[in-house]
Amino acid sequence: MFYKLVAVTLFVSFIAMSTSGLLMFFIERPSFTIQMHPVHKLFGLVMVAAMTAHIGLNFRALRNYVRARAVALTGGALVALLVVLYAVAINNQLPPEIAQPLDALGAQAE
Repeated sequence: MFYKLVAVTLFVSFIAMSTSGLLMFFIERPSFTIQMHPVHKLFGLVMVAAMTAHIGLNFRALRNYVRARAVALTGGALVALLVVLYAVAINNQLPPEIAQPLDALGAQAE
């Protein structure tokens, strides 16, 4: 039963994250992004919890998948890309005169 709950939770949170993320990607208005942020943030936390349970339940199978060279190389490349993108994003800070009003608006909208 726990497997089924984890699977359904992971599926629903994936749908929520992907649809809210795609909407924010294609509707490029900061006001819309702020409007969708609570949904995206909440289901992001749900997805992390469900994914943690999923990895715990399927760790042995996942470990076996990574033993294949192509899978290991693809996973490594994706992790490297993620690290580079995080580094670029973190080092690309908005000026305080822009960031502070946006933060205030975001807090007000939530």
